[in-house]
Amino acid sequence: MLFQICHSDGGLGVTQLNPFGISFLGDWSLSSAWCLGFGTYVMTSIKRELSEYGLFPKKRLGQHFLVDRNILNKVVRTAEVGKEDVVVEVGPGLGEMTVALARLAKQVIAVEIDPQLVEILKKKLADCPNVEVVKSDILKVDFKHFFKKERHPVKVVANLPYQISTPLLFRFIEAKEVFSTFTLMLQREVAERMVASPGGKAYGRLSVLLQMFLDLSVRFFIPPSAFFPRPKVESAVVHMGWKEKPMGEMQNEEWFRKVVKACFGYRRKTLVNALKHSELLLPESIASRMEKIQIDPRRRPETLTIEEFIRLAEALK
Repeated sequence: MLFQICHSDGGLGVTQLNPFGISFLGDWSLSSAWCLGFGTYVMTSIKRELSEYGLFPKKRLGQHFLVDRNILNKVVRTAEVGKEDVVVEVGPGLGEMTVALARLAKQVIAVEIDPQLVEILKKKLADCPNVEVVKSDILKVDFKHFFKKERHPVKVVANLPYQISTPLLFRFIEAKEVFSTFTLMLQREVAERMVASPGGKAYGRLSVLLQMFLDLSVRFFIPPSAFFPRPKVESAVVHMGWKEKPMGEMQNEEWFRKVVKACFGYRRKTLVNALKHSELLLPESIASRMEKIQIDPRRRPETLTIEEFIRLAEALK
């Protein structure tokens, strides 16, 4: 049997470590020990803890719980959280990352869609005064309204399920004034699309819109063994921050996004045909306008650089 010495207001206390985590003697609770950071926290077996609560990972929500403490700490370091930061954590799961962030940040807002996990998190983190657990679908949150009380942009740390990664990234782009940096765990395939260069299969609408406004870097990869249940593919951690200025000047950002979306809506077609099949209201002389800005209308969308997309959007207004 394992024991551990911890400090409390009444002096030294002894903690007993059981197979399911940590049992605190006296008045101590697991959540208070987590939040105060006393002693050495032992990461419990996620599988066992889920079993204790009678829960199973929900495939429809894309739930894969991070179980590797070293990876968790590496993600937190990548986020560069300071004592004045407000952090939004998307998909807190059982609160492992939440606790680590709460020790560093001014406030952590944990957004979870699973109602069962929300109830567990509220109980486990009840003694963490700087943690707020919110039950919500992150894809439906009105970011500007939700974070209007914050004086400074907030940081995002997230373990994103595959099915919401792309739509959520597009939503982040539309709320530039709300967020400062993003540290995201997502499928490696999504990460590769985010940082892809023109000419490859991975290059697309996501690559263009993210790289237009953000500095991105893939910091490291995560093997499937770091999660429970194990996903079938590798994951990656991507860190992003806003550029001081977008890669090019444009008169209408919304129009630019629509043109990029229209071009990649039919990526097997030539540029001119992809645009003609889109729902955009375009001038009749699409091909001639492209030729005037030295873009061959017969090119494929994935061959255009971001600068060329900017020129194209301006020419098609």
